[in-house]
Amino acid sequence: MTTSRTRFAAPQRLLHWLMAVCILSMLFIGVGMVSTVAPKYLTLVQIHKPLGIAILVLALIRLALRLYYGAPALPADLPAPIKLAAELSQYIFYALMIAMPLIGWAMLSAAEYPVVLFGGVHLPSILPVSPGLHTLLWRTHHYLALAFFGLILMHFGAMLFHKLIRNDGIFETMAPVLTHDQPE
Repeated sequence: MTTSRTRFAAPQRLLHWLMAVCILSMLFIGVGMVSTVAPKYLTLVQIHKPLGIAILVLALIRLALRLYYGAPALPADLPAPIKLAAELSQYIFYALMIAMPLIGWAMLSAAEYPVVLFGGVHLPSILPVSPGLHTLLWRTHHYLALAFFGLILMHFGAMLFHKLIRNDGIFETMAPVLTHDQPE
């Protein structure tokens, strides 16, 4: 759904930037986890699991807000391929923000590893124990994380393109603060 507003609603902008920090942190923590056997590995795992569940919850809230508030319309002069890329990237972002934590949770369940949140709350297993399934889910989680990195880099490049080259106001729709005299 699109609206005649020129910016995303404040709760949408807040969640966007909060989730950007969480997701980037999560991806770098994940890289740290797979690249070390040092004692810090356990600390990274203890951060990674609850942060993944937090991202899942925030993504579901964000999706509900997107359905409720909609999104500002894209500029009318934006070429059709760029509009299509923008729309598809949003679907892919939401799919990854929801799928990645679920796949991680399923992977841990298949290996019979507990998912412990802050405060010692344990989440139930969502799959039966299966070493083969664990391996498949681990690989899926790993490769989707790489795809997520790539999508974030494309998103960042698109942001620079819209702000520095086209200067078409798209950056301002999600900017935490207005960068020039644009109406709220």
